[in-house]
Parts: sequence; C-alpha cells; structure tokens
Amino acid sequence: MSHYQVIIVGGGQAGLSASYYLKKDNIDHLILDRGQIGDSWSKRRWDSFCLVTPNWQCRLPGFDYDGNDPKGFMLKDEIVDYVKRYADSFHPPIKENVEVHKVYRSDDKSTFRIDSSIGQLTADKVIIAAGAYHIPNKLPMAKHFGQDIEQIHSVDYKNPEQFPEGAVLVVGSGQSGAQIAEDLHIAGKKVYLSVGTAPRAPRTYRGKDAVEWLEEMGYYDQPIESHPDPEEARHKTNHYLTGRDGGRDIDLRQLAKEGVVLKGQIQRTDNGIIRFEDDLTYNLDEADKTYNRILQNIDKYIEDKGIDAPPASRYEASWQPKAENKLDINYKNEGIKTIVWCTGFKVDYSWVDFPHVYDQRGFPTYERGVTKERGLYFLGLPWLHTWGSGRFSHVGQDARYIGEHIVRALAPDPVPLSKG
Repeated sequence: MSHYQVIIVGGGQAGLSASYYLKKDNIDHLILDRGQIGDSWSKRRWDSFCLVTPNWQCRLPGFDYDGNDPKGFMLKDEIVDYVKRYADSFHPPIKENVEVHKVYRSDDKSTFRIDSSIGQLTADKVIIAAGAYHIPNKLPMAKHFGQDIEQIHSVDYKNPEQFPEGAVLVVGSGQSGAQIAEDLHIAGKKVYLSVGTAPRAPRTYRGKDAVEWLEEMGYYDQPIESHPDPEEARHKTNHYLTGRDGGRDIDLRQLAKEGVVLKGQIQRTDNGIIRFEDDLTYNLDEADKTYNRILQNIDKYIEDKGIDAPPASRYEASWQPKAENKLDINYKNEGIKTIVWCTGFKVDYSWVDFPHVYDQRGFPTYERGVTKERGLYFLGLPWLHTWGSGRFSHVGQDARYIGEHIVRALAPDPVPLSKG
C-alpha cells in the first residue's frame, strides 16, 4: 500500500495548480485523474467552444498565457494545449486513467484511504479537485417524451451535424444554452430556445472588454463573505456572452429577430404538447437589467477614476415577445426532432465519504477550501474564496493558500499562513 503526504484527486487546472505549489515545497504527493490531462476540455465541450474570458486572464501558477493574441479567446484545442503545456512545464507526479472509488478514513483515523482502480493508497492529506460538474442534469419531464425525439445533454453536444434533419429545442439559456442555441442557429437549424433566469453580460464597453474593466475594479477578487447571498452565490447560473469570432454579446432578442423562437421556461409535456411558463418577458427583462447594471458600475468606476473613455450607453430592447411566444407547441407539428438539455449538473461527492462536510444539496462546506475534516480540502469550485475562484485567472491563488495550509499542518512547528 503506497503512502503519500498528499493525494490530489483530479488533474485539471485546479489539481495541477495544487501540485505546482506542493512540488515547490517538496511535499510528497500524487495526482490521480480519471482521464488524461486536458480531457475535461477536449471531451466535454463542443467543437466551436472557446473561452469567454480573454486569453490574458489565463495565468496558472508560473505559466501565464504566452501566445500572440492576449485579447482573443482560446478555442477548445488551444485550451487543451495550454493545460498540457502547463503540466509539461513542471512535470507533476500524476497517474492518468485512474478511477477513484472511495476516499475515507483508516480504521485508526490516522490517515486517509483511497480505493482506486490501481489499488488502495493512503495519504496524510487529500485535495479533491474533481470540479462540480458530475452528473448531467436532465429535467424529470425528459422521460415523458417519445422515442421519436432525440434527447442529449449539453455535455454530449459536439456540432449541429450530429443531429437529424429537423428543428432543435434548446432548454436553458445559461452560458452553454445560449452558445449552443447560437451555434445551431448559425448552422441554419431551426431553433427553439426555452429561456431561463440566467443573467447576461456585455462583451465590450467604452473601449475595453468588460472583463478588463471588472478586473481593474476588483470584482474577481471579491470574497464570498462580501456577497449579499453567500449561500446561493455558488449555485447561480453564469452570465451568458461569448468569445466566438473575437468576442461579442449574445443578445437573445436579436436571435429572435433572426428567427430563433424564444419561449419561457419549460413546464411539462403532455401527449406531444410542450407547455411553457409565461415568464419570457420577465426573464429577458431581468437579464437586460443585469447587463445594464454592469454598464452602470463601469460608468461609476470611470467617473470616480477620471478615466478618459468613449461615452456611456445603455442597452435598449429591440424586440419584445409576441403572443405566439407564449403559446404551447406540438413538437411533432413544429418538426422538433432533438432536445438539448442545457440544464446544468448535479454534484456527486458520495465517494468522498465524509457526510458531515456537505450541505443539504450535497455541496461541500469549507472556508477557503479547508473543511471541518482535518486534512480534507476542496479546490477548483466556484466562489471557493472569490468570484474568480476556479477560473484560470484565480485558481492559482486558491491552490497557493491550500498548499500553505498543508505545509503549515505538516510542519513540526507551526509556521505563519499567508493572507494573500
């Protein structure tokens, strides 16, 4: 039975970042990954996928973006290459294609035990860097559709050519739903989009990418404690926009003008009839309010700092839902042959056998990734500590903090813990 000071479960950017700091501190550790480096990007994203944050924000520990397009948005293959080159830059100790079945305490509680497809391992500390996108979530009503309609989750979407002839219903308008609906629309598919409560964000404003403004304003460093609703922050849907073709807004109203059929949130299906909530107008208006609120915050920053920038503006709706947008539809009559469920994921940490560290949703509880179970850490999750947590831009900060916590815990004498 092999023993390590630390075992990291997950070899994505979070697990690799943790390994970077542990290696610098000469901590004996091992990464276990169920696939190969970069798999989550290469196998769980569609063909035209790209980052929604500019390349300059890719700054994994010791490995800032080094390409020639810092204001561009890396395509899927470029992201995979970036992550692989990051690993090559410091050669982390990793075993790929390993399934971890269970993480639990040894009988005497002195160490952790890890049951895996390569046998049982033990460790003094364990970092769970396996993300939060575990079980694709399809709504319960999915089982009420007939065999005449193909249903997939967004994680299995690759390109429009994988579908049969006919229209497509996209359920959910978060980042994935909005981008997949646009991808299908650009390819000439007839698209129906069930619009949810996801907010939208601007791509560029007053001479800069909005991400650049928000970075300057300190938004990505905003700690979870300062959020007005910390409990819900980690579970909220991301703002939708895109980095496609150099980056742009996604305006669902504009897509409607171009022929995409917008509906409210899907409610149920009865004998081929799909019924929708009468909330389309409200959902679009609320998304636009968020958009304009971001613009307003940027305006205030520009004014407070006395920055010379192009004039301010506001988004004004160019399309409003019509009576037909409220109607239920017969999916057979509408020629809908495919449904893409862009309805998120459920977490599944049942294999990390410490029930007391989870909330009612099964999501781990922690302070900056440090749980109540001594020696157990989580990394790479949204709002782990700041709004930027989990992203290429800030996952390194979280990894450094946990690495320092581990060094401190393993040291024979206590050492100060960085506040950075």
